[in-house]
Amino acid sequence: MPGFWLRILITACGLLLAEKLLDGLHFGGVTSLVIAAIVLGVVNAIVRPIALLLTLPITILTLGLFLLVLNGAMLGLAALIVPGFVIEGFWTALLGAIIISLTGMVANWFIGPKGKVEIIVVRR
Repeated sequence: MPGFWLRILITACGLLLAEKLLDGLHFGGVTSLVIAAIVLGVVNAIVRPIALLLTLPITILTLGLFLLVLNGAMLGLAALIVPGFVIEGFWTALLGAIIISLTGMVANWFIGPKGKVEIIVVRR
């Protein structure tokens, strides 16, 4: 369970960074930020695999670049669900999804699959 909350915190940090860097992405407050992080996690766990399967031919045709559009669409869907979370356009959603993905990728370097901080010790 701590891994779930750590990933929600990482997603919230990515959303906050995206809000600071992009003009068209806004939150009504801390509550909407946390709810948006939870909803984005649920959307990515439930809706994204179905959308990925349905858009597989175009994803293959574009050599995977359509996944960026799909991530932006999932962020836009989360913005439709959460009150106080506003995205003002397609490009904002796309860039926001890239920022959130990069934040998650960097954070995942430091945590393991169980959501715990990994310490690597090299012994010689």
